[in-house]
Amino acid sequence: MSSTPFSTPRFTLPTAPDRPRAAQDQPQVDATKRARTAGERALVLGGGGSAGNAWLIGVIAGLFEAGLDVTGADLVIGTSAGSTAAAQISGASPPRLLADILSAAPTQRTAEIESGSGRAPMGAAADQMRRTSEIIAAAADPADMRRRMGAAALDLDAASDGSGQTRWRETVAARLPGQHWPKQPILITAVDARTGEPVVFDRHSGIDLVDAVAASCASSFAYGIGEDRFIDGGYRRSSENADLAAGYDRVLVLSPLGGRTRHPLEWGMQLGTQVDELCAGGSRVETILPDNGSLKAFGNNMMDPSTRPPAARAGYGQGRALAGQLTDFWR
Repeated sequence: MSSTPFSTPRFTLPTAPDRPRAAQDQPQVDATKRARTAGERALVLGGGGSAGNAWLIGVIAGLFEAGLDVTGADLVIGTSAGSTAAAQISGASPPRLLADILSAAPTQRTAEIESGSGRAPMGAAADQMRRTSEIIAAAADPADMRRRMGAAALDLDAASDGSGQTRWRETVAARLPGQHWPKQPILITAVDARTGEPVVFDRHSGIDLVDAVAASCASSFAYGIGEDRFIDGGYRRSSENADLAAGYDRVLVLSPLGGRTRHPLEWGMQLGTQVDELCAGGSRVETILPDNGSLKAFGNNMMDPSTRPPAARAGYGQGRALAGQLTDFWR
């Protein structure tokens, strides 16, 4: 656990979601302003694939069973896999969510991994990493990078038959304990694939919770909501987007990717920079990053569903171990 800036090595999980037409009528700044008046404690859940989602649930369950319930935060911010976790904890208890992960039928490691299109061989995932790395290297700044990422995702969609969209929505819906937005303020991030503009969804955005989550954690394609298309919320600023918690007194950040970034440091997209900004604005910030045991559980492919049980167990252990240190801070 740390509140200091992080080093920024490469990580292994970029993703891509989309935003709806209704959200254009209520810009992301509106959702942010609504949330900032809500209270004192913000919980930030970062992206990190199948392993990252399981680790987030494990950490939250470990904290919960050690006597610290962070699910009652005044604001929850979810990005990519963290958006799924945000929706999950709003509708089911952490121990139940953890039990579901641990009791799921074993998944064999295979050459196929999950993606928004439902077809993502490991070789294709490696190609996606290469393509996105090239886009980042060619971009002049974050806005240019987001536009280029969106254009690349739209090009891939143009070559597909579109059936992956329906399958992906069904997959995401099956993961959520409920289909409706909770009353608790939740922000879910994405990026407009056509414009590269950041998007923040909440329950007032006029779209279904399932679509917001599917957009935020879709991978390798642009998720459609109405006539709009979106790519991964991790491209908004970072895999955590902790800056959205500005103005909150206490901010707890759970980052499966360890606060790392693939982007040039001068862009200021790393979690450490966001933590510094929050602290400068008067927030108290604590972060939970994967320890060595969790990193070992993740393995080399955080999108591999077979990593979920070990990642959840490792996260649970971390949560139980850190609950005492975090109690005074959170309460």
